[in-house]
Amino acid sequence: MGYAPRLAVTGFHPLDGARFLRDIHAADGRLVRLVANHSLALLEAEERGLRDVLEVEFPLLDDQRLVDALVYCDMTTTPDGEITSVEARLAEITARYGSDSLVGRFIRRASPEILAAVERVETALAAQPR
Repeated sequence: MGYAPRLAVTGFHPLDGARFLRDIHAADGRLVRLVANHSLALLEAEERGLRDVLEVEFPLLDDQRLVDALVYCDMTTTPDGEITSVEARLAEITARYGSDSLVGRFIRRASPEILAAVERVETALAAQPR
């Protein structure tokens, strides 16, 4: 969400996608906030000088399980929707953008919490009866 050229106003897809959903589609506020803040987007927003804008327009949700579930979904699938490990996904992002790029710096900073979120979801899933 937010990568399409007609949506890419700031070039930061979480913010552009969330604004599109809010302003054009009047989407549910909770959904819009999830899109805006998915996978620790505040850290990347900080790298881009957009953290204040993101925090004011789209405050973080208080539902940690839901936030973790979205991180899990985002970080255990490839850009084409294939299942992958979180480690492979983080490596793919780093390889695609370069380790010294803005996104590379962000992913390095975000990796510990991304890994922790995925672990929390996998632990919760393992505890569910089959």
